Amino acid sequence: MKRIPCFLLFSLLFFTLNPAFAQLIIDEQQAEGLSEEVNLTTPYHTTLTFFFNLEKNHFQPDISAKTLDIRGVEGDPEDLAIKLKQILEGKGVIIRTSEIPNDPVYVDSTAGGEPRFYFDAAKVPSIYLEKRGNQWKFSAFSVSRIERLHDETYPFGTDKLLNILPKIGTDEYLGLQTWQLTGLFLLIILTFLAHLIFTFLVDRGLIYLLKRLGYGYIGENYLLPIAKITSFYLIVVLLSLFVRVLQLPAEIWSWVIIVFNTLKPFLITVIFYKIVDVVAAYFQHLATKTESTLDDQLVPLIRKTLKALVILVGTLFILRDGLNFDIIPFLTGLSIGGVAIALAAQDTIKNFFGSIMIFIDKPFQVGDWVTSGDIDGTVEEVGFRSTRIRTFRNSVMYVPNGKIADSVVDNHGLRKYRRFFTTLTITYDTPPELIEKFVEGLREIVISHPDTRKDLYHVYFNNLSSYSQDIMFYIFFELPTWGEELRARHEILVQTVKLANSLGVRFAFPTQTLHMETFPEKKGLIPEYPESKAYEAKLNKFLKEELGRKAD
Repeated sequence: MKRIPCFLLFSLLFFTLNPAFAQLIIDEQQAEGLSEEVNLTTPYHTTLTFFFNLEKNHFQPDISAKTLDIRGVEGDPEDLAIKLKQILEGKGVIIRTSEIPNDPVYVDSTAGGEPRFYFDAAKVPSIYLEKRGNQWKFSAFSVSRIERLHDETYPFGTDKLLNILPKIGTDEYLGLQTWQLTGLFLLIILTFLAHLIFTFLVDRGLIYLLKRLGYGYIGENYLLPIAKITSFYLIVVLLSLFVRVLQLPAEIWSWVIIVFNTLKPFLITVIFYKIVDVVAAYFQHLATKTESTLDDQLVPLIRKTLKALVILVGTLFILRDGLNFDIIPFLTGLSIGGVAIALAAQDTIKNFFGSIMIFIDKPFQVGDWVTSGDIDGTVEEVGFRSTRIRTFRNSVMYVPNGKIADSVVDNHGLRKYRRFFTTLTITYDTPPELIEKFVEGLREIVISHPDTRKDLYHVYFNNLSSYSQDIMFYIFFELPTWGEELRARHEILVQTVKLANSLGVRFAFPTQTLHMETFPEKKGLIPEYPESKAYEAKLNKFLKEELGRKAD
């Protein structure tokens, strides 16, 4: 910001080759042919008459006032003419004689074919020349708006400086009058004082207050950068208000006003760019309070998107307000080009909307084990184009979000219960009484384990297959991860084997056995089982020694 006064000083030292009447730039030949006579035959002659008679060398506001249509307007015509000139200067309206029509019957095609001439329809749309009879004058509507426009152009009493500062002196140095150089010097001092005051208020006042409230980290890392840029913006606003009072030469003022008009939207863009960081930090804080890890991935994407949007909108305002570019054709071309780009990048757009659906529906979150077709692994990151999945081979798959959005996703990570189903096969020579006790023992194992679901499990003698008697073992684990599920399976199966060994249950496997008639000197292959009371005793012994010890 300290460079702005330096730029102004450098600009003021710039000598122009063409003469300028306030904001009217004319060439040498036209300047020589000017006279004090009133000529209102064309917009060109009316404009020259108005500005020529308000110059310091031939100051005759009574003649300039004749270019105003004062019908129905109260006030001193000479004062209104002077204020109109000050309005055009303050608004930064640069008028070049080469752009003024020199045609008595000129009509504006953009105004419905009316005999009007607008100096700058963007900055001062209410100031225009209008033909009345055979004369071109500033319209009655324009004259009626002079007082209001003058107050808007020079607010907060700065209009009074227009009458005070010229009394300092009118001697010229470096192309500027004494009062203009004095005002410029005071303006530079005011800039540095404002910078010191804002710096003191922000660095000392704001940070001290936030530290007292317990938000020192937020203040220094997030609010302080915003406050500094805001102070710079306020300084630029003050400069733009007071520099108008200096009534600088047209060619210098044309550059100065471009600088100010560019700095304002630029600084506002920077302010909103910094505010995005504050908003992102707030959402990040909220994301840490949720169980979903997908929110943690969404916050950085939102921050990047908002910053890109701020830069895009800020650039458009800088082009329109600062550099006076017509952005309508640009936006029109951008929309047409956007259609062509959309057709050429259908997959990219599909992936973008796929990512939006993922963040809205939340079919999974970071850390979940998902399966979808050939995809099988753990989600590591969700982006705007693709999702990164770590497979169990430790490789990384980048899956387009459009594909994920259109496919069936099996999210194992959202399971509250993890199912475990197996079939326990026992030999055909196992007595029914022993099967009952074995099934009863299996149920006790499920009930005694701390990680099994107690309200839903199925353990039944379920089938007679070709080589075994089958017991269905269908249970659920209430565990969050696959590793813990494997540990619980291990514990259940170990207890199952111990139970089978305690009861004397033999597990069957696919075999073909040839049974021969028993011989007196040999025993048969079928084992001899004790009475059913013995099974009860063995089961009670297992429950007491194994499950009872585990429960302790």
